[in-house]
Amino acid sequence: MTPYEGQLDILFTMKWLRIIRPQTLFASFCPVAVGCLVVPQMNSYLTAIITLISALSLQILSNLINDYYDFIRGADKPNRRGFKRALAEGEVTTHQMQIACLIALGVAVLTGLYLVIVGGLVILLIGLSAILFAWLYTATSHSLSYLGIADIFVYLYYGVIATLGTAYLQGYPFFYPPAFWAGSVCGLISMCVLIINNLRDYDDDKRVGKKTFPVRFGVRAGQGGMLCCILLAPFCAYKAFGYSCTT
Repeated sequence: MTPYEGQLDILFTMKWLRIIRPQTLFASFCPVAVGCLVVPQMNSYLTAIITLISALSLQILSNLINDYYDFIRGADKPNRRGFKRALAEGEVTTHQMQIACLIALGVAVLTGLYLVIVGGLVILLIGLSAILFAWLYTATSHSLSYLGIADIFVYLYYGVIATLGTAYLQGYPFFYPPAFWAGSVCGLISMCVLIINNLRDYDDDKRVGKKTFPVRFGVRAGQGGMLCCILLAPFCAYKAFGYSCTT
């Protein structure tokens, strides 16, 4: 391999690292990490690591699907405000994005199979529903992000469901109160980030008929929802901390 070819490989890798939006992956990392921290005792570090890989792969899959279908529908344009989108900027082809989606799906399925062996039917249902909602987020004519209800699913899947599932895989009851309250903090923060992004993209989303929460209910409603998330997060953190101290 020539030095020039090596530089191309590095640039290609860095491009895809940017495309998967690593700055957003804390949304899936945090609830798994919190789910591990909030339980009195970890029963399997291997299971925790695979849970984290599975959660990250599901979010990457969701990010890629979101990029693909927002581009197809015209929601993403060149020189958009915020982080650039690879398809809109012409950096990758739709075929390459489809392959990337399949790779992320493959990792999610393989890690999910291990977790199903450990956790059984409950984890299978969580995994299947997570893949389904990653698809429904932007991929259909009635996508969650185009109906103004995506915020609810962000709270659930980047919050309480991820944290409760993580604790469950460590041998605790599925509805483990400390995990629920701690997961609520993660979910509310992710909701707040989504609302901020939707407020930023308000004009572009309205133009293409993407009825996010601010587009459907107004900018003031979006700002009010963000304020509610900010106010509720400390309360949930207090509840999680209190329960944790008494277990």
